[in-house]
Amino acid sequence: MKPKITTLSEKKLIGCKQNMNYVAYNPVPLWQSFMPIKKEIINTVSADLFSVQQFPEGFWTQFNPETVFEKWAAVEVTDFDSIPENMSSLVIPGGWYAVFDYKGDGSDAPAFFESIFGTWFPNSAYVVDDRPHFEILGAKYKKGDPNSEEEIWIPIRLK
Repeated sequence: MKPKITTLSEKKLIGCKQNMNYVAYNPVPLWQSFMPIKKEIINTVSADLFSVQQFPEGFWTQFNPETVFEKWAAVEVTDFDSIPENMSSLVIPGGWYAVFDYKGDGSDAPAFFESIFGTWFPNSAYVVDDRPHFEILGAKYKKGDPNSEEEIWIPIRLK
């Protein structure tokens, strides 16, 4: 497992958000509410979907699966001039990210994330930074398909 280390420029997103935790993690209703109305967003940058987790500060230093965070279903936009009703805006600040390529139907995603946080991070020169984490669901993303591909972006800083 070798991620790309890249510098991200600030991103502006518009979408829907919901509070959840990892004990009762279920993003399906969020996506079901977002997908039918995403066409109302008129200034999109691309067709890519962003699945974002905005964790409270210190979430990864004192991990507790019951801690509530914001989950977003969103798209990138050029500006916030027109935000549809029932949607919100989110700025992802620029900075370093470790980008992992994930391929699969999602059934092994927990093990994939466990290897990132349990093996890769402890053996790297980085720690998790307090900025949003996100997945980019692009053209190769096919929900539930074993050949589905997505990018997992985790904010980092030097130890």
